[in-house]
Amino acid sequence: MPEVEIENKAIAQEYKELLRISYQTLTPEDKKLIRKAFDVAVDAHKDQRRKSGEAYIFHPISVAKIVAYEIGLGATAIAAALLHDVVEDTPITIEDIDRMFGAKVAQLVEGLTKISIVQKEMNVSMQAENFRKMLLTLNDDVRVILIKIADRLHNMQTLDDMEDYKQVKIASETLYIYAPLAHRLGLYKIKNKLEDLGLKYTEPAIYNDIVSKIKETKEEQDAYIKDISDILTATLDEEKLDYIIKGRPKSIYSIYRKMKAQGVGFDEVYDKFALRIVYKSKPHDEKFLAWKIYSIVTDHYRPSPSRLRDWISSPKTTGYEALHITVMGPKGRWVEIQIRSERMDEIAEKGYAAHYKYKQGGSGSEDSGLDAWLNLLKEALENPETNAVDFVEDFKMNLYSKEIFVFTPKGEIKSLPKGATSLDFAFSIHSEIGIRTRGTRVNGKLVPLNHELKSGDQIEVITSQYQKPTANWLDYVTTSRAKNKIKNVLNENTKKIAEEGKEILTRKLRHLKITMSESVVNELVNFFKLKTSLDLFYRVGVGAIENQQLKDYATQKSNTFINFFKSKIKRSSSTVNEDIHKQVISSNYDMLVFGVDHDKLDYKLSSCCNPIPGDEVFGFITINEGIKVHKKDCPNAISLQSNYAYRIILAKWIDSSQQEFKAILHITGMDTIGLTNKLTKVISDNMNVNIQSISLSGEAGIFNGQIAVIVQNNTILKRLIDNIKKIDGIEKVVREYKN
Repeated sequence: MPEVEIENKAIAQEYKELLRISYQTLTPEDKKLIRKAFDVAVDAHKDQRRKSGEAYIFHPISVAKIVAYEIGLGATAIAAALLHDVVEDTPITIEDIDRMFGAKVAQLVEGLTKISIVQKEMNVSMQAENFRKMLLTLNDDVRVILIKIADRLHNMQTLDDMEDYKQVKIASETLYIYAPLAHRLGLYKIKNKLEDLGLKYTEPAIYNDIVSKIKETKEEQDAYIKDISDILTATLDEEKLDYIIKGRPKSIYSIYRKMKAQGVGFDEVYDKFALRIVYKSKPHDEKFLAWKIYSIVTDHYRPSPSRLRDWISSPKTTGYEALHITVMGPKGRWVEIQIRSERMDEIAEKGYAAHYKYKQGGSGSEDSGLDAWLNLLKEALENPETNAVDFVEDFKMNLYSKEIFVFTPKGEIKSLPKGATSLDFAFSIHSEIGIRTRGTRVNGKLVPLNHELKSGDQIEVITSQYQKPTANWLDYVTTSRAKNKIKNVLNENTKKIAEEGKEILTRKLRHLKITMSESVVNELVNFFKLKTSLDLFYRVGVGAIENQQLKDYATQKSNTFINFFKSKIKRSSSTVNEDIHKQVISSNYDMLVFGVDHDKLDYKLSSCCNPIPGDEVFGFITINEGIKVHKKDCPNAISLQSNYAYRIILAKWIDSSQQEFKAILHITGMDTIGLTNKLTKVISDNMNVNIQSISLSGEAGIFNGQIAVIVQNNTILKRLIDNIKKIDGIEKVVREYKN
């Protein structure tokens, strides 16, 4: 059979599969719409191929399958998914789509086309601004974002044929933007897939290591899950409940996140899987049966009171409902058990979108949570003062945050991110109330504005027309809405004070026989270690810079003349030596090469992750500080690679024999006799390792130590850590990455 015929048969098979797996019930009209979209897409893309060599049409069909099954959208969205690339890549226009398929499909395709165009025309702060524009489409129709997430998932699933640097860029962007967004829209299954695939390309060695270890332990875990399931099944059957029990491994990314956060290895992560009990129920019995199953589980296994999560009484704003309990299972291991009805399970699997009614279908009470979120999002997006990068950071931070539920004085319930303060609450009521907040009462008691709220708190806001925000308020709030409003008000006040400060500074300098000029202002900014002239004028305006400090500047300025001649004399005497040794020094100390041509460039080691020779690194071209070198697993790596991919430069260590580096180790264990002596002996016995400082303490049988060592490279450091771990009583050795 010719290749073309085989390919056509495969395309037809994919189309049948799309109709078969569709989550929504498709009417004959729906099937006609999808068939028409399919035919148009096949014809439009007939001459196009993907990097892998397969026909391009397989991509839109795959995206449509994700939209139909994984997300659970209907015929309009499926048709738009099939057509999502035709306007961008073929002669077909939006007007053609409108004429052939109607306004709704055309609107979705246009939204998706806009996102693609924005992505292709990115420059400074491109990812952040792209993200903002992408989210603006939520205001028109949330399905645009849902189809875009499906598009991104399929791109991630077929990333192998891309160049390495493109894989890292796309994967970083996925972890930075698309995974959090999928989480916020309730697409937990897709979120997990995006995170796992993101890790596969940003940290391939770690990803493959976790995958292989999961395979190694699968048999043992399956047996463990069966032990628990058998015990629970016996009692659940006695109660005549209709249910299924599923064993579910935690996602690779969530295991990686735990390993990194806790500084532990794979074997030390205990809750690597969860059990899910999904039961059938009539709507009015759902809550009763959930707590009945909870009672049965806790009859057999002791629960952790601090790990009970009741999202049935108070569902998440994503629509997620379930009971989560963590119990002590056999062999003294904690196990998470999730209890949810079939309806709750559908929402968890398909996301809020599966039950989200569009305007033509009316809006029921179940939409109110998502509608409220969309309104808040719209307000943040339309704020012209918001810096795009700040917006992304704040928004991303709030995407993953857990929720608390608090009450107004009238008993109305409000949802806020976990960690929100009483001042955040004031801004959540109304921006004007936030600005005028003089004090807050929580549960009838007067509390500070930075008081962290807990679920169930009732908050009363005390306002005054004379109250104004201060710079300290930015430290009192966590939500982006409150931060943005406070920044706007402060900016207005700052400009007024700075104007007055400039006049005051001009007068004070005149008294010191110094004429105000641009160079003088720059010198003052550097002298006071500030960032901008606005900072300088503002500090003068509020009286933070005193007359004596300005006199010190004037004295230094007059001494500069003398220092200039001194340094000139020194330079002239050392020039010969400098010329002689320059080549030798640079060859020994030029530790890194950059780019594909292995160029030797000036660089600085980043303080956020303190890389040392042997670490896998990359260069980041900053605006003011040249090239900064970061570790590939630096906490900021994902953000930098996603937001500023065009400023990332390849970096590679070439020589580590002449320079030494500082590394700080945190050591914990059981405080046994002679442990300190053993520890210092192991370190001193290691060749090429010097102890710079050591701090050891013991309390209630627990040993804690912090040791700063000087090493030449990462290999020596790893060997030292391995040797320390072998000491009897040592439990954990973790390298510190932050200063």
